[in-house]
Amino acid sequence: MTAEINRDPWATLDDLLGVEVVETVDAGIGPVAFYGRCSTEDNQDPETSHGWQLGNARKFIEPLGGTVAADFFDIGQSRSVPWERRAEASRLLAALKDPNRGWDAVVVGEGTRCWFGNQFSLIAPRFAAYGVDLWVPELGGKFDARNPSHKMLMSVLGGMSESERQHVQARVRAAMDSQVINEGRHQGGRAPYGYTVMDGGPHPNPRKAAEGYRLRVLAIDEPSAKVVRRIFAEYLSGMGDRAIANGLNLDGIPCPSARRPDQNRHRLADGWQGSTVRAILDNPRYTGYAIFGRWTKHETLLDPEDVAAGHVVRFRRSEPDRVVRSRTQAHPEIISVEDFTEAQLLRRTKAAGGLRTARKTERGRRPTKRTYLFRGRIRCATCGRKMEGSPRAHGMYYRCPARTLAPGSAALADHPPTVYLREDPLVEAVNGWLGRLFAQENVDQTVAELVASQEGGRTRPSGREAAKDRLDAAEAKLRRFQAAIEAGVDPAALVEAINEAQSQRAAARAELDNAPTPNTISDAEVYAMIDSLGDVAEALANPKRESLENLYAAVDLQFTTNTKPARPTL
Repeated sequence: MTAEINRDPWATLDDLLGVEVVETVDAGIGPVAFYGRCSTEDNQDPETSHGWQLGNARKFIEPLGGTVAADFFDIGQSRSVPWERRAEASRLLAALKDPNRGWDAVVVGEGTRCWFGNQFSLIAPRFAAYGVDLWVPELGGKFDARNPSHKMLMSVLGGMSESERQHVQARVRAAMDSQVINEGRHQGGRAPYGYTVMDGGPHPNPRKAAEGYRLRVLAIDEPSAKVVRRIFAEYLSGMGDRAIANGLNLDGIPCPSARRPDQNRHRLADGWQGSTVRAILDNPRYTGYAIFGRWTKHETLLDPEDVAAGHVVRFRRSEPDRVVRSRTQAHPEIISVEDFTEAQLLRRTKAAGGLRTARKTERGRRPTKRTYLFRGRIRCATCGRKMEGSPRAHGMYYRCPARTLAPGSAALADHPPTVYLREDPLVEAVNGWLGRLFAQENVDQTVAELVASQEGGRTRPSGREAAKDRLDAAEAKLRRFQAAIEAGVDPAALVEAINEAQSQRAAARAELDNAPTPNTISDAEVYAMIDSLGDVAEALANPKRESLENLYAAVDLQFTTNTKPARPTL
């Protein structure tokens, strides 16, 4: 008995314990599933990318007896997107639960293309739970969860993948910034409203030029550029965003998404909105300079309570130091730099005043059944407000009722109960006055008076004076607050009011400091303006009220009157 044990002790022990020993037979890996991914940012087309990744996977597993039985390949998915949110990767994870899937392993062509950050540590346990092996070329074989070196290497690969993506993003952004600053190059995307994209010749990159790529440049689209100029002109004249939008809708002007629906599929083409006007007023590219980086992508957690759900991309305004501008003019300008700067200063001034300033913005036109010839052109001399149209059975009137004044207003002391002004005699007087001003024999004198009326040679004195008035008012407020604190008022109660006054003072100072140098209008320019009015006598003789309304708008007619009309002004 001892001799038998010595000859084969394990055989005897296995027989006593009832253990059946099965000799290992290497049958190869067998059928496997392939997974790959191609981003839209790749230089390669998806078919080429799929081909070389699948080729890498086959070279890796075929010597070991493996064959590709299923193919899962994501196109247009960033590596930062979790597997659950990738179409093909999600389908692969769902197939793990199918016992008849036909494969028991998954192979990839390149690990850094498939996993990002800590994604592998979240995915590998799910494969292990269903008995599916992971074959990764960078490991040189199958992933072993019990091997700490494998875990460390896959963690390093995830970090390398994340670092590679960030380096590519930084290099691309730096190159695009340089192209904008030095060359003023258009970086693609939708052309701003008012411009169209034109062929600018061969691409400056020789390789891309050889492949047929063309440089794209911005050119003015005159019909929409005219609308952009109108928006800036009306805003600088005191109208608000919504008022401008209402006027454009009333005139039947197509909004950007209606004019170019092919470029604005994400819009409803349902007319002008205040936000549309605001976007145009805030776009510095209308000055003719290339601007890049005003908006940037930000990755935020899809669910802050579930970090594994990954990030989503949101567009936000960039920090000022991330925005670049070309050194020279890159495309034709629609708005001068001076006008654009003035509009931005005006917006900042309104923002500093909050809702109280916004309410003071002149309202836009509303649709009416009647034509009001002097709509928005007559102001009450007592309170300074615009008089409203008031149709009566025996004629059209314009009125300013005292009851609509704010309680406690200083104007209530001298304001009549209601100031009325009839339209018929006013039209006769105004038409006769305009006829004399623009008569052929009086044009020279009219031009001379208009040129001489420029105070200090300024074409727009009101804007600078208004800014100075706002600065003086803000400083007066701060002095009053300081006196109140010295008199014993609790400073904490005045914090909000002091901050608002300081904001108003800063905005007014910025507007004064950056105001363009005043310039004079020459007599030749005044003659050109008068010529642009056309035949004034014919317009005055035209019985259609629309003709008179257009003439009054062209000369920007304004009145200040009480019970008796004063002389109108241009």
